[in-house]
Amino acid sequence: MQVLVIGSGYVGLVAATCFAEAGHQVLGIDVDAAKVATLAKGESPIFEPGLDDLLTKHLTSGALRFTTDLQAGIAEADAAFICVGTPQSEDGSADMKYVLAVASQIGQAMALRGKDAKPLIVVDKSTVPVGTAARVHAEIAAHTDRAFEVVSNPEFLREGSAISDFLEPDRVVVGCRTDHAEAVMKGLYQPFLDRSGGKWFRMDPPSAELTKYAANAMLALRISFINEIANLAEAVGADVDHVKTAIGADHRIGPAFLNPGPGFGGSCFPKDLQALLKVGREYGQPMMTLATTVEANRHQKQVLLRKVKAHFHVKAGVPAPLKGRRFALWGLAFKANTDDIRESMALELIDGLVNLGAEVVVHDFAAMDAVRAKIGDKVRYAATPLEACEGADALLIATEWPDYKAADLETIAKALKARCLFDGRNLFRPEAMEAKGWTYHSLGRRTVEAK
Repeated sequence: MQVLVIGSGYVGLVAATCFAEAGHQVLGIDVDAAKVATLAKGESPIFEPGLDDLLTKHLTSGALRFTTDLQAGIAEADAAFICVGTPQSEDGSADMKYVLAVASQIGQAMALRGKDAKPLIVVDKSTVPVGTAARVHAEIAAHTDRAFEVVSNPEFLREGSAISDFLEPDRVVVGCRTDHAEAVMKGLYQPFLDRSGGKWFRMDPPSAELTKYAANAMLALRISFINEIANLAEAVGADVDHVKTAIGADHRIGPAFLNPGPGFGGSCFPKDLQALLKVGREYGQPMMTLATTVEANRHQKQVLLRKVKAHFHVKAGVPAPLKGRRFALWGLAFKANTDDIRESMALELIDGLVNLGAEVVVHDFAAMDAVRAKIGDKVRYAATPLEACEGADALLIATEWPDYKAADLETIAKALKARCLFDGRNLFRPEAMEAKGWTYHSLGRRTVEAK
């Protein structure tokens, strides 16, 4: 099939390369000429495992091209995917100006299609609030008399494994009104479903739009729930690892998203929860559980800073109480296998430590450039995890990169002033750290003090 993917950000670029992998002819469109030129050379502007290989492969094969011209290819297109950003507005709602601007441009370009052409399937792939399909339809219809249909097709991609999620989906959700639209969408996705055995869900567009928000809200709720259980486990002397394993064995609960951490971040959960809360207020349906989830996450993002302050006996009213202290911070991205620092707990931790007078030396395997662009010289940047630890009073871990877990702790200990570790991802076991003489703070488990 002939596919247009409008917007070459995270979702759009993954979708474009994966549709090309499935054998479709894909034209990626973006208003940023510099980005288009970079993509045309096979260089991805984002870090996502496997993306560079697919990009190079299908630029070479000719299945994938990029342009700034939205009109290019629209005459022959079977489907046009809208994958532009929906940033959070001041009131918490999703800002729809980019989506509606693209809809307007599609409507104006529809004159290039023959009057007897099959309906163009316009697909809302961006995360959008309920009712967006209707708004996009009205915007396009205001500019054309050609046949088209608007479909809602939310993405369920995890940063760090987005390529495999797209190529082998556990489900595809399509909100459409006609059999023709469903047939086009099935033609696009069937190779992936055949590969994964995933489920196909056809529903109305509002239900599809709500499904995306509901899925992210449920996952965020699970994260905040296990974080609160972890905090309670510490207080009562329990071990959250035992608790999460036992409750995860219940088939009604399952083990996914039951790992305690320093709060959720990224581009989806924080923004999507705020948007869903806004929709609830608009329709007189307060989302009380989700409001609490947001507050719990805000509290959890300070968990490592609270532990540092307690360990170093920071007292209120004392100016720069951590002046002269140096901290090594491993991990800046909100999760491993991505360079995304949006809503990252590490940034809040840096602010907290620096405001207390501390020096912070950071390391990350992918997100260093993004942090440097955002906060400049507020911290020092280390080329290696070991370099970050040189002369530090303690090591803090904020992101669960596998290489951090595999680090030689004896070598790390020699670089630090003291064997002191604040582990926001529970990469190690307290018993093992105790045996090696560490002071070890983790989440939901007993604190080990060096003897």
